[in-house]
Amino acid sequence: MKKKKFSLGMPLVYLLLIVWALTTIYPLIWVVMNSFKDKKQIVSNSFALPFGGLFTLDNYEKAINKFSIFTAYRNSLIISCTVAAVVILFAGLASYALVRYKFRGSNLMNSLVIAAMMFPVFATIIPVFRMESSWGIVNTNNLWLALLSCALPQIAGNLAFAIVVLSGYIKGLPVELEEAAYMEGCNAYQIFFKVIMPLTKPSFATVGIFSFLWSYNDLFTQTFFLRFPNHWAITRLLREISGKQGTDYGLMAAAVSLIVVPLIVVYVCLQKYIIKGMTAGAIKG
Repeated sequence: MKKKKFSLGMPLVYLLLIVWALTTIYPLIWVVMNSFKDKKQIVSNSFALPFGGLFTLDNYEKAINKFSIFTAYRNSLIISCTVAAVVILFAGLASYALVRYKFRGSNLMNSLVIAAMMFPVFATIIPVFRMESSWGIVNTNNLWLALLSCALPQIAGNLAFAIVVLSGYIKGLPVELEEAAYMEGCNAYQIFFKVIMPLTKPSFATVGIFSFLWSYNDLFTQTFFLRFPNHWAITRLLREISGKQGTDYGLMAAAVSLIVVPLIVVYVCLQKYIIKGMTAGAIKG
């Protein structure tokens, strides 16, 4: 029986990954620790653990009561969930049509989808703002119209990426399954919802998660379209807090913790779907 040779390669790799993880995680831990301290204590004892006399909940009480964190959470969830749902539906239908149907201009459509990924939202925000202003959904006191005006450009900005990811996965599915469903009397929409979507769950989950996270973190669009305080989403509110209360480090740390930590928890819980969807689409595409 041969003895396995001891190699320093893998332990060294794990050590480097652990060090890298600590350098990435520690700033978040530092922010959470300081969110439980008074702003004066943060300056003098920023690296001390918040125990005993250092511990306080005043920063969280101020963030919740003074700045309506939960209202901003509600607006962010409405916008981000809407963006994720619409992107999943439209991108799924578009990718299925582009992969399975050959029609005049289909190659051009594929090229345009790929080209659309090269145009960031910053390049189109002015004409989009003018267009939505002509519709009467910008600078209005109506909450739902304001949230809709913010969601529409985010949907458009996520569609190209979603179509590319879903197309790569759908190409790897056997056509025989769809042919069998067609022989059973299913039309194109029934085939998509009953055959394609169940088989591409990881890829749809990836698209939904990325669309949700991008929408949640999109400060640029929120700054343009959410003008009134009761319309602000969570990242727009954080910008306002940092602008008006920038020297109150305890309040800033509490606001960042309330905004970022739940998002990180969601990402950690769903990361397996992101990895599975991206790798499956890459292999099958």
